[in-house]
Amino acid sequence: MASFDFDQAEGLRRMLAGPKPRIYTFLSAESADEKSAMLVNVAASLSQAGRDVLMLDACIASEGIAGRLGALKSATLQQVARQERSLDEAVQPMPQGFGVAALRRGPHRPLADAAEQARLNDAFGILSTRADILVVDAELDRDDAFAIPALAESEIVVQVANSPASIKAAYTIIKRVNGQLGRRPFSILVTGASEKEAQVVYENMAQVANRYLAVKLNSVGSVPADEHLKRAMKLGRAVVDAFPLAGASVAFRRLAGRFVVPDAAAAG
Repeated sequence: MASFDFDQAEGLRRMLAGPKPRIYTFLSAESADEKSAMLVNVAASLSQAGRDVLMLDACIASEGIAGRLGALKSATLQQVARQERSLDEAVQPMPQGFGVAALRRGPHRPLADAAEQARLNDAFGILSTRADILVVDAELDRDDAFAIPALAESEIVVQVANSPASIKAAYTIIKRVNGQLGRRPFSILVTGASEKEAQVVYENMAQVANRYLAVKLNSVGSVPADEHLKRAMKLGRAVVDAFPLAGASVAFRRLAGRFVVPDAAAAG
């Protein structure tokens, strides 16, 4: 039996001792490769900014960030919730400077009952105290819900590109979450676009979301198209580390600053 009671006590001490960690849940209207590159560089940029960063793979149907980084050898959060493993076993350090944990490994097994769901939420809450910032790679299930219910309380960031298909997909994501959780704000990150293009994408999406859903969108910035991103991923590194002067690196560092100081994003 894993020492889950000890983990809960440690988590309570951490929550009482320090500031509440910031949790960013990322949904994407882009390909898995583009989402992975974005997540790795967001986490690496935050780490370079001096933050203790942990990334959680909470994907259900598709391969998430843990699988793409080869970080599926540790215990999973579901095992922690089932009291089969301890939380310490669930976090794997990565060379890019952040830790990675995974909700599951292999086929998704639904939670047995409400008690197990509550334990998963507890395990997630304690995991979030292990870092200053928790970055979550997420997707919606068939019922438009998150695999971990507590993610509904986090800040949801939707990645979108400057193309009609991506914009339509991003709006559909927002509409699905809105239908499940009710009205709430969303943050928009535009990738593969210039600042001018990204601003147009954001303004158009914000106008439509406000008009048809009464939903407020906030812009957290943009990242330009940059071949250095693909080159860095092939090297198994973050672009901010491998090519620090690249345009994408500058954008990711600026983006990290907005996540560190979230009020800046709200004002954008």
